[in-house]
Amino acid sequence: MQISWLQAILIGIFACLSSMPGMGGSSIGNYTLGRPLIGGFVCGIILGDMTTGILVGCAMQVIYIALVTPGGTVSADVRAVSYIGIPLAMVALKSYGLTATSTEGAALATSFGAMVGTLGTVLFYGTATINLVWQHMGWKAVENRQYKKLYMIDMGLPWISHFICSFIPTVIMCKMGADVVEIIKTALPMDGIAMKTLFTVGSLLPCVGIAILLKQIVRNAADFIPFFFGFALAASIGINLVSATVVAAMFAIINYKIKMLSVSKVAVAGGDFDDDEEDI
Repeated sequence: MQISWLQAILIGIFACLSSMPGMGGSSIGNYTLGRPLIGGFVCGIILGDMTTGILVGCAMQVIYIALVTPGGTVSADVRAVSYIGIPLAMVALKSYGLTATSTEGAALATSFGAMVGTLGTVLFYGTATINLVWQHMGWKAVENRQYKKLYMIDMGLPWISHFICSFIPTVIMCKMGADVVEIIKTALPMDGIAMKTLFTVGSLLPCVGIAILLKQIVRNAADFIPFFFGFALAASIGINLVSATVVAAMFAIINYKIKMLSVSKVAVAGGDFDDDEEDI
């Protein structure tokens, strides 16, 4: 698979849009377009293999499913994973003759995502550093009461930062990535120790993402029961995780209704008690 200049440019544009304020802020940009699952869908459409793109995106999404950025602290930039790691992983899968549904293919994809995610932190902080210039200009405009300039500073000038630190690196790495993958393929054959180690590490990476998610949602031992319920359904009945999610949503609604009824009864009981006090 070869990535053309046009395809690389389109991927670079989406890499910029995934974090631009003009796309509706973090909700639409970073937390939607920037997620590997959506990035895989977009890259799959651009590269003409939507199935592989989505499967690769799913494999990478599991690793970063619980990634948060408190105070701007970024351990891995998922936007780089989505729009650099996924295209390169798709090229690598085609080059090695692997499918995204195989164990080796998923391990290779997650390994590429982890490598690019670490590199993406440099690009992320580079963008933030350049944005400090625009922030300084914004404070100057506020001090001079030139509020109309804030629109350009907020919506226009950040494109320069993203063009330098997102668009250009994405385009170059996506376009030249096929040649790099060929070099890796020649230097690291499938039956070599290095590739076997890469596959082993890549297979373990999704466990890290699941463990981080568990650390955030599990407060006591009983919380493990609903977490593993979906996996038990998938293994015993044969349903996929999407169907298990629908079943879980139904249980969540029932649980919500029961809790709301309990709250209503407590509120009514409290109101009756107040009335009795007033009558006395």
